[in-house]
Amino acid sequence: MTDTYARTTTSAWRNWAGNVTVRPARAVTPASVDELAEVLRRASEDGLKVKPVGTGHSFTATAATDGVLIRPDLLTGIRDIDRTAMTVTVEAGTPLKRLNLALAREGLSLTNMGDIMEQTVAGATSTGTHGTGRDSASISAQIRALELVTADGTVLRCSEAENPDVFAVARLGLGALGVITAITFAVEPVFLLTAREEPMTFDRVTADFDRLFTENEHFEFYWFPHTGNCNTKRNNRSAGPAAPPGRIGAWVDDELLSNGIFQVACSLGRAVPATIPSIARLSSRALSARTYTDIPYKVFTSPRRVRFMEMEYALPREIAVEALREVKAMIDRSPLRISFPVEVRTAPADDIALSTASGRESAYIAVHLYRGTPYQAYFTAVERIMTAHGGRPHWGKIHTRDAAYLAGVYPRFGEFTAVRDRLDPDRLFGNDYLRRVLGD
Repeated sequence: MTDTYARTTTSAWRNWAGNVTVRPARAVTPASVDELAEVLRRASEDGLKVKPVGTGHSFTATAATDGVLIRPDLLTGIRDIDRTAMTVTVEAGTPLKRLNLALAREGLSLTNMGDIMEQTVAGATSTGTHGTGRDSASISAQIRALELVTADGTVLRCSEAENPDVFAVARLGLGALGVITAITFAVEPVFLLTAREEPMTFDRVTADFDRLFTENEHFEFYWFPHTGNCNTKRNNRSAGPAAPPGRIGAWVDDELLSNGIFQVACSLGRAVPATIPSIARLSSRALSARTYTDIPYKVFTSPRRVRFMEMEYALPREIAVEALREVKAMIDRSPLRISFPVEVRTAPADDIALSTASGRESAYIAVHLYRGTPYQAYFTAVERIMTAHGGRPHWGKIHTRDAAYLAGVYPRFGEFTAVRDRLDPDRLFGNDYLRRVLGD
């Protein structure tokens, strides 16, 4: 254990958005499953709580602890590619970006993914990271097996065939069941997607939402508050050939406009809120229509350098437009000044106990505000609308819901907590956030 604790630090940890800061008693970077199991045993002996942490892209305190913080930096890389089963097994601390690049070199790809790829695979799946899809679901739903180290140091291998009761809940486990050390994902031969990005009015998008959803494998849109304008994106599989965006055009759209100038606009809006409606009208017209074709991760994901706060709720898909119109009406009649667009995506129903799409076809409404801008009034008003429609909050994004509410919107909530009671009866992996959302 000398080597393990040579990699122990006590510095503060801060999440990406900067709204969660903790100073753990120690932060440990184990290099193997055996080292991790020993870390858990020692923490238990010392009476310290334990939380694994990824890259900090959650806005909640799900990974916060004043005990032992486990960093996954040395638990990275691909363990195995099985071309017969079409799976890849990857260490839990591997960033999605590294996984996507490695799979592409092997001529393989995940079926669907979110719009950024900075998270670790365990962090992304444990909080329910998702993209948008008519038929293909979240990253967690693409898990075929996982390896979990429990509170007593036991290494559990979980799949539909092995420890299936744990597998049913651990694919989205909030770090509450143990420390994930490896994940096996379903993969497929790499394919091409054609993306069509197009401005569209709010009235047209909402009127045609069902058709746009039905006709496209992946549909999403962004509405700019204080305007009647949206940007839409449709991704569909293509026979090719590949036709990626030109280097200059991509830089202008993805870096200059979406990051550089948007950063300046957000800073101005924070300093002088009265300018926000005018900025929104300009921003909503800045990006023109474009079409391009490339491999999946280059189409699904894009750089996000402007830091923000976010809340997102999953609703039954059939009521998403009604809820979005209520959000628009609320903003229009309020003194709020909203500098960030509202994002709308979809997901098919899945079979994971605490997935936001568990058992129901879903649509997601996400609201954001530039980091440093007071967000409570806006998020509270939106949350009131979402909960009136039985919304489920994203586990890694800001919300105020507690276990009593969540048990009412997740039919399998008790299934999850029963497995937690069995695997971690002493709450080695507990913290204040989990106490609020899962009970104790």
